[in-house]
Amino acid sequence: MAAENEACAQMIHLTINNIPVEVPKGTKIMQAAKTLGIDIPHLCYHEDQRIKAHCRLCSVEVTGKRRLLAACSTEVWEGMDVHTDTEIVRDTQVSILQLMLANHHKDCLSCPRNQNCDLQRLCSRFNILKSPLPNIVKDEPRIETNPSIVRDPSKCIRCGRCIRACKDVQGIAALTYAGRSSDIVVTTAFNKPMEKTDCVLCGQCSLVCPTGAIVEKDDTQKVLDALQNPKKHVIVQVAPAVRVALGDAFGMQPGAIMTRQMVTALKLLGFDSVFDTNFGADLTIMEEGYEFLNRLNNNGVLPMMTSCSPGWVNYVEKHFPDYRDHLSSAKSPMSMFGAIAKTYYPEKAGLDVKDIVTVAVMPCTAKKYEASRPEMGRNGQQDVDIVLTTRELIKLIKYVGLSLTELPESDFDSPLGVGSGAGAIFGTTGGVMEAALRTVYEKVTGKTLKKLEFTAVRGFEGIKEATVTINGRDIRLAVVHTLKNARKIMEQVKKGISPYDFIEVMACPGGCIGGGGQPIGTTNAIRQKRMAALYEIDKNMPLRKSHENPEIITLYKDFLGEPLSEKAHKLLHTTYTKVTKPYNFN
Repeated sequence: MAAENEACAQMIHLTINNIPVEVPKGTKIMQAAKTLGIDIPHLCYHEDQRIKAHCRLCSVEVTGKRRLLAACSTEVWEGMDVHTDTEIVRDTQVSILQLMLANHHKDCLSCPRNQNCDLQRLCSRFNILKSPLPNIVKDEPRIETNPSIVRDPSKCIRCGRCIRACKDVQGIAALTYAGRSSDIVVTTAFNKPMEKTDCVLCGQCSLVCPTGAIVEKDDTQKVLDALQNPKKHVIVQVAPAVRVALGDAFGMQPGAIMTRQMVTALKLLGFDSVFDTNFGADLTIMEEGYEFLNRLNNNGVLPMMTSCSPGWVNYVEKHFPDYRDHLSSAKSPMSMFGAIAKTYYPEKAGLDVKDIVTVAVMPCTAKKYEASRPEMGRNGQQDVDIVLTTRELIKLIKYVGLSLTELPESDFDSPLGVGSGAGAIFGTTGGVMEAALRTVYEKVTGKTLKKLEFTAVRGFEGIKEATVTINGRDIRLAVVHTLKNARKIMEQVKKGISPYDFIEVMACPGGCIGGGGQPIGTTNAIRQKRMAALYEIDKNMPLRKSHENPEIITLYKDFLGEPLSEKAHKLLHTTYTKVTKPYNFN
């Protein structure tokens, strides 16, 4: 053990561009250069993924070596002499970029990633205005067959980031390489539309794509059209994870809390009312919490699993369809809010439901698909009409020229704008479980919790376990994020050996804070800062328990009756569908 500790502590001395630097053994050249403020260009490399060394854009010259080495994959050694900007290095990098451009459409102005594209940024950095090589790009149409994700094969640079996100993070492998040599492409099995494969539309591929090859389906024009229609009453709800990510695009530090400036921005955009999805989260806790107690006390199907993550729901329907009854029947906070916005809200506001347009700003691409499901509406009306990702909201704010950081602060509107701290932490892995425990414990015991923080379910660990004793009964819990980890839990359920009573699953790394619709550049380090910010919001809230939300209490008193009532079940609960896969490689 002492020898291992000594090896871990061993420091390596080298020079980069004639500057001495000392770094721990095992450090890659790219990270060593970063400590000196040197950004070695790269495309296939991503700090949260295993190293691929495909693009070779990070090539550097090392004294004594006959060929250039990849900075992303080469470990430093004692006495190494690295040069990142020699003539041969620069010529190599320029040549690689020119080769990419020769096989890439240059329609930057119409590209969703214009001014936020890694390839575009690097070409600008190297002053490459056009490629001198013949244009070999194929005219391939954009693939827009689902409500969530759009693929543009002509923009793909074959870096493999999307493949790694899908396979290594989510354990799905819906995307893969096909072909050989110059004909190699990134595609799906049998080149089927993504929704017809194992894909769950989580959007993690779009979050790591360096170009416009994979993006969310842009619905900003739909929102602008609705806002400009004087006959429409347009309301918007905003998920908790959005307010701690929005600032990334406006020069703020990761995790900056922009709640009240965000509300002002939405009002200036023209929304008639701005509401908080935290209200829907509190409502979800009431329904889901009572559902869990009902299952627990009446020999219902256990373990019960949360159902607020649409990527996770899609995953169960596709990959474990025979175990759909383990999912809570409670709709997600977004969809519960939408149902109330199309029923209770028109009554309170004196509006015709046909004149109401409900918009949801979510950190998630799969939410677009969720809103389109026929189960999420009634009488020809969808509960949520339009879903925008965080990225799309950023686009709208910039479109109207608002400086988010300089805006005055505003509060959410009533009657659907009050949310608790429990609702706020819905945006992070472990948050749904903690929020549920606060309510379930007090409802079962009749006692007030002295300590509201259930730290055992917090953190970035992929699978967390805890046991909570309520009225002398041990409740076994699990909290899971990413679908690769979820599979491990589901295999236990499938084999009948699951030790848990209640399981929270979020499809994306870190939960909603790391959703596929969050700002480009989201990494695990940034996700953890957003996580801390949501807990900070919760800590500073005057109201921290869902069942104590006065607007939730009023809603049940005046409209729903009680949790799990007939009316509540009709509006706030749903069913799930078995999806037959066109193929099965297992």
